[in-house]
Amino acid sequence: MNSEPAFASRADRAALIFTITFPSFLTWVYFILLAESAAGLQLAAKSIGMMIQIGFPLFWFVYVQRQQLSWIRPNRDGLVIGGLLGLVIVAAMFGAYQLWLKPSGAFDTAAPSVIEKVKGMGIDSTAKFAALSAFYAVLHSLLEEYYWRWFVFAQLRRATALGSAIAISALGFMAHHVIVLSVFFGWGSFLSLFFSLGVAVGGVAWAWLYHHSRSLFGPWLSHALVDAGIFLVGFEIVKSAW
Repeated sequence: MNSEPAFASRADRAALIFTITFPSFLTWVYFILLAESAAGLQLAAKSIGMMIQIGFPLFWFVYVQRQQLSWIRPNRDGLVIGGLLGLVIVAAMFGAYQLWLKPSGAFDTAAPSVIEKVKGMGIDSTAKFAALSAFYAVLHSLLEEYYWRWFVFAQLRRATALGSAIAISALGFMAHHVIVLSVFFGWGSFLSLFFSLGVAVGGVAWAWLYHHSRSLFGPWLSHALVDAGIFLVGFEIVKSAW
């Protein structure tokens, strides 16, 4: 997809503020506000929120800004850079886990909460966890790239300098992850801060790659590899519960 809307009205600015902040609001609702509620209610809140989050950028782009959607094919540079970037991040992730996080017991406090959350989603076997991992690595990563790079970053790029657009979109991308990480690792903890900064760095890299390649395919590939790596580490944490 390629977005080149004029960015001039107050409505456009309001829409951009909404898209930057809504994921954090949604995460707060189902991770904190509804934390003690039935799993069905949490799932319903998340599902409704996700429909809004996925649908709003398309609605705004097509029906409000009256732009036409166009697909940009993947290019070799974008895919090569995205693939290499993803593999480097995954290698660094596994290295940090095996050499530092696992030996130090950094996940010991978070493990029960992670296991409880996974069980609350009905994930009680390796096969189900593999299916969940595939969904997040393939589809969820694409939706996040569509949301944060195709819409948020591209809209910001129409209004401000490249560096500012990258930084703001990366911080927005990081914000809702801060809530999730803080629930598991503690508010203000070193690990919450460390992993949150890692998310922001990913947001910077993928926004730059999207700008460089003019295509979502490179960032999507990189993001998918990273999410797959995260779930492989997660499997080490939850597999003892089955």
